[in-house]
Amino acid sequence: MAHLELLGGDFGGFAVDRLTHSLQTATRAERAGRDDEYVLCALVHDIGDTLGPANHADIAAAILKPFVSEQNHWMVEQHGIFQGHYFFHHLGGNRDVREQFRDHPWFDYCAEFCAEYDQNSFDPDYPTEPLKHFEPLIRSVLAAPKRSIYNY
Repeated sequence: MAHLELLGGDFGGFAVDRLTHSLQTATRAERAGRDDEYVLCALVHDIGDTLGPANHADIAAAILKPFVSEQNHWMVEQHGIFQGHYFFHHLGGNRDVREQFRDHPWFDYCAEFCAEYDQNSFDPDYPTEPLKHFEPLIRSVLAAPKRSIYNY
């Protein structure tokens, strides 16, 4: 939770700071009825922004890997590429770089995450839950790793 709080005040040119964006993404996922693991992924997907802006998705995926399904891990790990569909072309890049994964079984899952929750969570007027709201969910999902070299 303390590391998520570090995202507060960092706007990066957006209408909301990175913490609000993360909270808004999780709030949208929760209100859509997504399960706790998915909501946690939505909350933590950009946690690496301050530490590694060039590979923030890798950082978030590494943190979540022991605690979430392979599908949710892949979604978080690839969301940066998939999110690029909405802005890479404005920076002179290829907005369709995600197409390299078109045949992957979780392509649509990741594309949906970006379309429904990530790319539209920069709204300063959206009624967003505070971090404290998600604390029980965070503690529950992170209570015990599902996949870890330390699971004996």
